[in-house]
Amino acid sequence: MIKNIAIVMGGFSSEVNISLKSGNVVYKHLDKEKYNAFRVHILEEKWAVVDEDDNEYTINKNDFSFVIKEKKVVFDCVFNAIHGAPGENGKLLAYLELLNIPHTSAPFYQMALTFNKRDTLSVVKSYGIKTAISVYLNKGDVIEIEKIIKKVGLPCFVKPNNAGSSYGISKVHSASELIPAIEKAYKEDTEILIESFLDGTEVSVGVIQYKGEVTVLPITEIVSENDFFDYEAKYEGKSEEITPARITKEEEEEVLKTAKKVYSILNMSGFSRSEYILVNCKPYFLEMNTVPGLTEESILPQQAKEAGISLKELFDNAIESSLNYLQ
Repeated sequence: MIKNIAIVMGGFSSEVNISLKSGNVVYKHLDKEKYNAFRVHILEEKWAVVDEDDNEYTINKNDFSFVIKEKKVVFDCVFNAIHGAPGENGKLLAYLELLNIPHTSAPFYQMALTFNKRDTLSVVKSYGIKTAISVYLNKGDVIEIEKIIKKVGLPCFVKPNNAGSSYGISKVHSASELIPAIEKAYKEDTEILIESFLDGTEVSVGVIQYKGEVTVLPITEIVSENDFFDYEAKYEGKSEEITPARITKEEEEEVLKTAKKVYSILNMSGFSRSEYILVNCKPYFLEMNTVPGLTEESILPQQAKEAGISLKELFDNAIESSLNYLQ
């Protein structure tokens, strides 16, 4: 029997346009013989199914259904392609779980935890995972510049605690740059993280559940033309993403082992892509993305392709895994 799949995209954050691109790629590659796919725009001003002719059908939030030609349509599964709120921070998923609708992401608590950089770092550090030295601030806190620099050193990174796609991130080289960087980060979030600079090779690695097994995908090396892997480097071609990464066998084994361990520590399921800096052959964990970019050019699809997994297979597996999870 053909299943009705809602591909949710958009969201309430600065990442809305990136999410719409990811969602449309999922829509394009889903197996049309197995699924009736519907693009569902979740935006602050509306929740609506959008068809090929841009006609819109309002979502009934009471049961996440819609009506077309006087017929009510309900969904068998939701494919989550929302970067940021409310898809990646767990809020939408908690709602779906209350309605008993399967979705392709991890349970809402795991999504909320991993969206919060500080809390994620606190958990993984307790298991011996290496991380940068960090300082955490809430908006309104007294900013003690000398104390912060004494702890994290220069250069350092200032980033929003709950945001993605490198929005609001700055690399700070001098004490005079710290306050402007903090103000920039506060435009994205009321909580920020200031981290020490790690001098090493940056790599990104996807870990997914594939055919019932936790699978670590080939590692990608990130070489940015800019000072760091910022929005321009990620989305405007100002970086080179090399898969598989040009690292030693020892470094590869360390990253693969650490990535799988972090996925397990955080009790993850579904998609994930994590960033690490390799320093003296040891991976330092930066953060985990649980709704990574899903366009043909995005890092996780690149890694899946290197592993011999097509986008059609990747997306189909995510749906089948979520449907089987509730059985």
